[in-house]
Amino acid sequence: MTIKMKPKANKFTKPELVCPAGTPASMRTAVEAGADAVYCGFQNATNARNFPGLNFTPDEMQKSIIHAHKNDTKILLAINTNPPAGKIQLWKDAVDLGAKFGVDAFIVADMGVASYIAAHHPNIRLHLSVQAAASTPEALNYYCQQFGVKRVVLPRILTIAEIKAIMQQVECEVETFIFGNHGLMVEGRCSLTNYVTGLSTNMDGVCSPASQVKYEQDEDKNLSTILGEYTIDCFDKGENAGYPTICKGRYRTPVRDAGYYAFEEPLSLNVSNLLPELMQIGVSALKIEGRQRSRAYVKKVVSSFRAAVDNIMQGGTADIASLIALTEGHKQTEGAFKSKKWR
Repeated sequence: MTIKMKPKANKFTKPELVCPAGTPASMRTAVEAGADAVYCGFQNATNARNFPGLNFTPDEMQKSIIHAHKNDTKILLAINTNPPAGKIQLWKDAVDLGAKFGVDAFIVADMGVASYIAAHHPNIRLHLSVQAAASTPEALNYYCQQFGVKRVVLPRILTIAEIKAIMQQVECEVETFIFGNHGLMVEGRCSLTNYVTGLSTNMDGVCSPASQVKYEQDEDKNLSTILGEYTIDCFDKGENAGYPTICKGRYRTPVRDAGYYAFEEPLSLNVSNLLPELMQIGVSALKIEGRQRSRAYVKKVVSSFRAAVDNIMQGGTADIASLIALTEGHKQTEGAFKSKKWR
C-alpha cells in the first residue's frame, strides 16, 4: 500500500519586487529584468528625485505605462513631496495625468495630496511614501483609515522584529527597502540640503542639486567634494569618492580635529541575506532604491533580486554577493534590519 504525502506548504510569502526607473530606458530595463512593479515620477517638484536629466515627460509616462502593462508590470507614480502653501495645483495636475494614463498606484507623502486622490480617484490604489515619516502603527493606521491607503513604505531604521510587530497592528500591506541608499535621517523631515542650497528635498524634490555640486583636485590628485559654498568631504588619491550629500560628509569640530562622519557613512543598504526572514514574516513588497542610477545598475540589481526571490520560493537560497560592486563606496550594510547597533 502506497501512502501519498501532501506536499509541504511553502513557509514564504512571495513579495512584489518594486524597482526604480529614473528614465523611460531604465523603466524598460527594469521590466525586462523581472520587476513586478516600477516606480517613477514626472519631471517636476512633485517627486523626491527631481534632478535634471531624470524622470518622465507626460508623453513618456503614457508610453511607458502602456509598455509596462503589456508586460504585466505595474507602474507606481511617485508624487511624494509636499506642496508649498498655495501651490498645490502642480500636484493635482500630476495626479490627474497619472490617473488619465492608467497608473496602478500613487505613492504619496502629503495628506492634502492623499485627500485629493481619495476624493477624485478612489479606484486607484494609494501607497504611503517613506517621505511621510510615519513609522508607528498609530500613524500608519491613520493614513489607512482616513485616505484608504493600501500599502505603507516603512523607513530604513526598523529591525525585522519591529517590522513584524508593525505588520500585526496595521490595516494594510507593508513594503520595505532591501537595496540602495542607506537613509537614516527622519525621511520626509530632512532640512540639511535646504540649509546649504536653498532647495528642499521635501518640497522641491532635490537633495544636493547637481547644479551646486563641484569636485576639485589638488596637485597631489586628492579630491574635494563641494556643495554650494561648503566642502563636504576630502578624499585621498585613489579613495572612492561618493556624491556630496551633507548627511554623508566628514566634518571637523573643536572637539574632533580629524574629519569624521557626523551623521552616517557613505555606504549602501543590502539586506539580501535577510530576504528569507522578510519573506517569512509576510512583507508584501520589497523595494530597490536607485532612480538616479544607470540602466546597468537597474539591470544587475533587479535581475539579481528577481532570481533570489524566485529561488527562495522554490526552497533555494539567495546568492547576491556580486552586488557589492554596485554599492556606494563599495561598502554595504544590513543597517538597522538586523540590529540597531550597525556601526
